[in-house]
Amino acid sequence: MTRSLLPLPLLAGCALLASGQALADTFLAQALHPGVLHGQTLDQRLNRLAPEADPQVMALAANALACADPDAERLAVIDYSLPSTEPRLWVFDLNRDELLFEELVSHGRGSGDAMATTFSNVPESYQSSLGLFKTMNTYYGRNGYSLRLEGLETGINDLAYQRAIVIHGADYVSDSFIEQTGRLGRSHGCPAVRQDVTYPLIDSIKEEQYLFVYYPDQEWLEGSAYLACDRDGGQLAMR
Repeated sequence: MTRSLLPLPLLAGCALLASGQALADTFLAQALHPGVLHGQTLDQRLNRLAPEADPQVMALAANALACADPDAERLAVIDYSLPSTEPRLWVFDLNRDELLFEELVSHGRGSGDAMATTFSNVPESYQSSLGLFKTMNTYYGRNGYSLRLEGLETGINDLAYQRAIVIHGADYVSDSFIEQTGRLGRSHGCPAVRQDVTYPLIDSIKEEQYLFVYYPDQEWLEGSAYLACDRDGGQLAMR
């Protein structure tokens, strides 16, 4: 029994129609994305995803990222103006428009007690550093699974690699430690996180993603090349 076959020109036309429909479906999916639908800038998206965070901090983080890499996929933000007893680390998936983590994070013992107030780029200061960092590779060290950081701001955090400032897990970052001491434990300057989230959090931002660390330090705020970068507002918009 023979089957009837469509003429070749008709088959080609069907293929073109199918391809066109696929493109239309892709465009529709992108158009219905919340960020695109509402024409939101990056800082507006960050504020929507992390409503508990300070909008001004998110605006600064968005501006710094737009200066460094408008096409970045992931961004972590730390707000050291908050006490260590409160969640002050947020990790965003910018491609999927999602908040991945909202976490406790430690500061260096040289930076303060429950509140961080002093920051440094100096080796052996045991202080945290401010500014924009690029994430590097992971490794296993004395603090277990860790993520190296490259400080991008000259004189502010550019000695981070030399100082071994990394993201790692620590048992002194926990609710139980807060209950016992009224604060988190402190590191040698590293942003340490809860041991339970060490692997997934580090893996979410490893290898050429970005970390923005904030504190209302006037010298840094006025002198940072990334915060002073003059970008067109459209570059902050949803890609």
